[in-house]
Amino acid sequence: MSTRTVRCVKLQRELPGLPKPPFPGELGQKIFESVSQQAWRMWQSQSTLIINHYGLNMADKRAQQFLREQMEEFFFGQDAAMPEGWIPEGQTPTAPAKGAGGPRKK
Repeated sequence: MSTRTVRCVKLQRELPGLPKPPFPGELGQKIFESVSQQAWRMWQSQSTLIINHYGLNMADKRAQQFLREQMEEFFFGQDAAMPEGWIPEGQTPTAPAKGAGGPRKK
């Protein structure tokens, strides 16, 4: 069985997708179709930070709505995509070829 891949809207590359929608409904399906497992893990860390920072009570419907809005912005907002050349923490960047990329001597 092959791993399903998606063109990740957050990381702007083809990556393994989620095994199933993270929750029911239109937004869950949209995330399933366009968010990678790696980006979903990034959101899980970000959501924990948001919950703790704002002291959200997730039993409160307003807190749930706020977190949902933050999630939509995280994945689909205007500045949601990671900057070009971004490398996830723990991964080593590829070094430029010898003689490439540095300033030229005069």
